[in-house]
Amino acid sequence: MHIDITPENLLIQLGYPVNDVLLEQMQHTLASTQGFDSFSRHLLSLKDEIARFEGYIALSNSRDVLKIKSDATYPEKIHAYKEALQKWANKYKVTLEQVGETNTFYILGLS
Repeated sequence: MHIDITPENLLIQLGYPVNDVLLEQMQHTLASTQGFDSFSRHLLSLKDEIARFEGYIALSNSRDVLKIKSDATYPEKIHAYKEALQKWANKYKVTLEQVGETNTFYILGLS
C-alpha cells in the first residue's frame, strides 16, 4: 500500500484534525525539514514501531520540526525506544536532536 505524504495526510496519520492552523504549521514543518521527501514514506513505519514503547510523532510547539517522544517510564521500554529510533535514523540517514535529557527528539532532516 502506498500513501502519499501530503501535509493533510500526515496530520491525519499522526492523529491531528485537519484545520487551517495545523495545516499551515505542518506545511512550514515539512518545508523546513531538509530532505523530508527522501524519508517521509518511512515515518509511518517508525510511528508503528515506537508505539510499542509508548512513543509517538507530533508537531513541535516550539520549532518548525516534527518531534518524536516516548512517555514510557520503564527503563527497558525507554532503552528499546531509543534503540529503535536510532536504528531508523541510521537506516534513512536522518539527523535527530535530543531535547535535553528527555525521551524527546527533533527530526532535523537528512544527515
